[in-house]
Amino acid sequence: MIRVMLVDDHKVVREALSSVLEKEADIEIAGHAGDGKSALELVWALQPQVIVMDIALPDINGIEVTRRILSLQPGIRVLALSTYFDRRIVTQALEAGATGYVNKAAGRDELLQGIRALAAGKPYLCQEIAAMLVKSPGGNDEYGSEAKLGRREIEVLQLLVDGHTSAKIADRLHIATSTVEVHRRNIMRKLNLHSVAELTKYAIREGLISA
Repeated sequence: MIRVMLVDDHKVVREALSSVLEKEADIEIAGHAGDGKSALELVWALQPQVIVMDIALPDINGIEVTRRILSLQPGIRVLALSTYFDRRIVTQALEAGATGYVNKAAGRDELLQGIRALAAGKPYLCQEIAAMLVKSPGGNDEYGSEAKLGRREIEVLQLLVDGHTSAKIADRLHIATSTVEVHRRNIMRKLNLHSVAELTKYAIREGLISA
């Protein structure tokens, strides 16, 4: 059962989301919060697996709430839910630690796919957001010429963007943690990328993970 916490300042939105999610046999509503402060207080008691987080909260914005929650409880997955269709906002949410982003205009199916993907340890971007992130404003490939990664580097990249720590990756691949760190630095150097958010965009673009 996936325990989901809903954070949105509009009661009607929370109720609508609840009515959708409660019909799913594998999803349980852990609780609700109508602002950032309440979310920060309730998350300890509710212990959700996935938080559906509105970005535009009235007191503390959802990006900052996400950052604070994950700094203390990194095992929780945050699915950002917003009307914002802006590259800068999406990137900030991902850099704060959100591993999913769904536009409020997206359909029910994409919301459910996002929640289930995050619960399974995978990132998720709705189709419109994924398309926006992987294309530059001029419609050209954002990354320029492709830098080739080795098989082991691809394995490390996939696990990294799935949210695994270097220690967990090392255990999974039966290599030293220091070797994982070397691979991580090499991946970022080859791709000229500097954050997990950027690596996630690259992995989606190359079909290494599902959007």
